[in-house]
Amino acid sequence: MGSIADNMGVVTRRIQKATMAANRPADSVRLLAVSKRKPPEDLRAAAAAGQKAFGENYLQEAVEKMDALADLPDLEWHFIGPIQSNKTRDIAARFDWVHSVDRLKIARRLSDQRPDSLPPLNICLQVNVDNEDTKSGVALADIPALADAVLELPGLNLRGLMAIPDPDQPEASLRQSFRALADMLGRLRQAHPDAKGLDTLSMGMSGDLEIAIAEGATLVRVGTALFGARENPQQT
Repeated sequence: MGSIADNMGVVTRRIQKATMAANRPADSVRLLAVSKRKPPEDLRAAAAAGQKAFGENYLQEAVEKMDALADLPDLEWHFIGPIQSNKTRDIAARFDWVHSVDRLKIARRLSDQRPDSLPPLNICLQVNVDNEDTKSGVALADIPALADAVLELPGLNLRGLMAIPDPDQPEASLRQSFRALADMLGRLRQAHPDAKGLDTLSMGMSGDLEIAIAEGATLVRVGTALFGARENPQQT
């Protein structure tokens, strides 16, 4: 692979091309650099190339990077991994976004533990859009009730939905999965027209970002195409 700066350029052009092909505004899709298992210097290189938003899966690793990059105050930190109850306090205090809220208990803890000195925590509800037994997330049918409850929590700003569809399914099925997520966000907007958020579809990764953008993604999570393969991708 090329340098991280070169990779940033390639991915940015892919996003721009896909956005144009979908007849969407040029600034309607954001890039989230998925930096788990990558050293702080890689994130620093991406930041030097203009990247501000970084997604991390593991709390302790993320905190170490935050401390190492504290001289870059404009970075935006997104937690995108499974959430354990004993980790919510630090997640609530250190992150700007959480994409992986999949139960009300976790949402309540994040709300209660969000420091008063910080703005409400931006969150997405994680949807198990393909009903996979091995995936975290809420069934589509259960999203409206969970969203209703989360919108009442003062420490949170419900921004939208996140999903990780099976990347190995046929393209037609993948499109259907992305479309189902977009349709559900539309339903939530109709049900809650006064909600301040509900503007985010976090879906699409290195291999399928064009399809996700065509189906309405507003934020794509890209790691491998930016930073290269991880040495231990199966480690959790």
